[in-house]
Amino acid sequence: MSANNEQSGSEGFTAEERAAMKARAAELRAEGKKGAKKADGLQEVLDRIAQLAPEDRALAERVHVAVTQAAPELTPKTWYGMPAYANAAGKIVVFFQDAGKFKYRYSTLGFQDPANLDDGDMWPVAYALRSWTDEVEKKVVELVRAAVS
Repeated sequence: MSANNEQSGSEGFTAEERAAMKARAAELRAEGKKGAKKADGLQEVLDRIAQLAPEDRALAERVHVAVTQAAPELTPKTWYGMPAYANAAGKIVVFFQDAGKFKYRYSTLGFQDPANLDDGDMWPVAYALRSWTDEVEKKVVELVRAAVS
């Protein structure tokens, strides 16, 4: 795992990470109406992640960190009650669906139409997530960067 993951392990966000995200939400609110909207979206995502079962929460937290670091231009927001990340036009690019939502044996990392993942006439737009590893993190970061390229 990366140094950040070693620090937080599979338990999810560290206290420092939670504090930093809350501080960022407060900064966005202070920027005015546009910033407040972003802050509200971020807070909704963080609140939704906090409500998940422990296994799903740990995955969602790591996905959140990976997406926000790989594509800081995406805006966190909830979409059908799921953590999601939208482009400047407000279109969902990537989302996380927890296993508990539909009682699946895996969580899902999914991409919507604005994602630039095209590969010929057929390509995957959803990936099953069962655990977080260095390999999974690397793949998620690659996919997110490609999606916003």
